[in-house]
Amino acid sequence: MIKNFSFLTAFLTICLSCFLLQNSFAQDDLDDLLDEQEEENPTTDYVLGAYKSTRLINLHTTEKVAKGALEFRISHRFGTLDGGAYEFFGLDQATIRLAFEYGISDRIMIGLGRNSFQKTYDGLFKADLLRQSTGAKSMPFSMTYVGTAAINTLKPAVGQERTFASRLAYSNQLILSKKFSEGFSFMLAPSWVHRNLVPTENDANDIFALGLGGRIKLTKRTSFNAEYIYRLPVEDSPLFDSFHNSLSIGFDIETGGHVFQLHLTNSRSMIEKGFIAETSGDWLDGGIHFGFNLTREFVINRKKFN
Repeated sequence: MIKNFSFLTAFLTICLSCFLLQNSFAQDDLDDLLDEQEEENPTTDYVLGAYKSTRLINLHTTEKVAKGALEFRISHRFGTLDGGAYEFFGLDQATIRLAFEYGISDRIMIGLGRNSFQKTYDGLFKADLLRQSTGAKSMPFSMTYVGTAAINTLKPAVGQERTFASRLAYSNQLILSKKFSEGFSFMLAPSWVHRNLVPTENDANDIFALGLGGRIKLTKRTSFNAEYIYRLPVEDSPLFDSFHNSLSIGFDIETGGHVFQLHLTNSRSMIEKGFIAETSGDWLDGGIHFGFNLTREFVINRKKFN
């Protein structure tokens, strides 16, 4: 019985060894195959979540509306805080921008908006040129192009006529952004604004500016944001001298599908032509506006939406 058991044990041991050896060879073959595939198809990890929204405050970020999603955006800017209690610190004087923005792909979005300030309609096109990534294709920063066009539909003053072309303005921007850590992102935004019509011959139709902005994450769902837009000086231009550089600070609060952006800014306009080239408020004189952005996203193309 013992001999039979020893023989059986030896037989089973040989069989098990053969199986493990065969399995080991199979595992080695599988590992070799995966290593070979990884070498042939190396992965690239894109950096995500540099900002909570497609806007930092006024400036665009490198974020975009998700592919196949439609975002409804409501933005408010109120009067200046120096209006005092009589003007309810600016809340009696509200301006609003309503907009729909759609993600065509992972890298491209478009949008249309309407502003009560100067009764302006605007459109935008935004596309990723470079995306910050690690792995096979390493890129240290992201670069996004933003182009906008706007038309002022205010009725002309008595005796004054304005053509369609004279009402148009355009802007072009590059957003260069880097997410340095999970809690800190920073960006530069070289910008060019062109206005077809300006008041006098001395005034410049083109304004060049450099925007700077950053985000510091405070908690999982809140962050502190700040941005500053420096206009390159234009000599002997009354229109340029009558406006200021834009400075804004604010907080993002994410609440399950919504992002509330609360901020203080000296810019009342919510489009590039206004807050880059025609900011009228001065922080030192109390020309500060309270405002907020609110977004809601709807999935309208589930085949494209991730």
